[in-house]
Amino acid sequence: MEWSDLRIFLAVARNGTLGAAARELGQTQPTMGRRIRALEASLGLALFQRTSEGFVLTDEGRAVLAHAEQMEAHALGIAREASGQGGALDGMLRVSSSDWFGAHVLTHAVASMRRRHPGVSVELVTDSRLVSLARREADLVFRIAPFDEPDIAQRLLLSMPYAAYVADDLPDGVPALITMDTAFGTMPDVAWLRARRSGAVVAFRSNSREAQARACALGVGIAVLPTPLGDSTPGIRRIDLGGTPPERDMWLGYHRDLRHVPRLRAFVAEVDRLLDDGVVPGLTGSRRR
Repeated sequence: MEWSDLRIFLAVARNGTLGAAARELGQTQPTMGRRIRALEASLGLALFQRTSEGFVLTDEGRAVLAHAEQMEAHALGIAREASGQGGALDGMLRVSSSDWFGAHVLTHAVASMRRRHPGVSVELVTDSRLVSLARREADLVFRIAPFDEPDIAQRLLLSMPYAAYVADDLPDGVPALITMDTAFGTMPDVAWLRARRSGAVVAFRSNSREAQARACALGVGIAVLPTPLGDSTPGIRRIDLGGTPPERDMWLGYHRDLRHVPRLRAFVAEVDRLLDDGVVPGLTGSRRR
């Protein structure tokens, strides 16, 4: 039995299709299919039922899954422990955040990190899903929800301010709105905006804050945006709709095994320094935690 085959088995079990699993591991679908068949042959078990919608675990596959996940956890623990032993400020740091936070906040820290520690390479992954720190999908994560995974070191970074914006060449009373898509329709800023413009039509919905800001600049309607994004977007201005939109908490987290990694500690320090010094547009005077 090859550990690499078990990694492929886990990827297929989690993604449900060879294509998605192949993209995750950077391999080809034919290779993935061959390795799954080789693993099944070595175990003498059918691990998956092949259906028109993808791969579904058999009872035997579910039993193997539990053991494979334990093996993966130990292998990742070895990797995290090895990563935590390096004392030099070099190597790659994989950071995850939302698209707008990465573009308008973290890039400032990346630039400062480059000047101070040129041996460190930062890889920024923007993803709407909650990545797993335990599986090393990222070393450091910034997000609006606290972490519930075990062995995660986390803290509340700041309360992110929001404001209402409209295109520079439009009046404050624009009758159209820009909000999050229906999957995120319960977010506080959506309810706040709808309450203040109850009769307005929602002209554009998107789960991308960047797309909302761009649509706002093009005159589509009023948008509630995080102030670092809104204040940095050309062609839009803040407006007063009566009161201030609700803030959102921003959390940072990383696996405890990486707490002594110098490059991770240095990057967190850069983020803290930039926020404390008011370098990021739109965050001057924001509440630090």
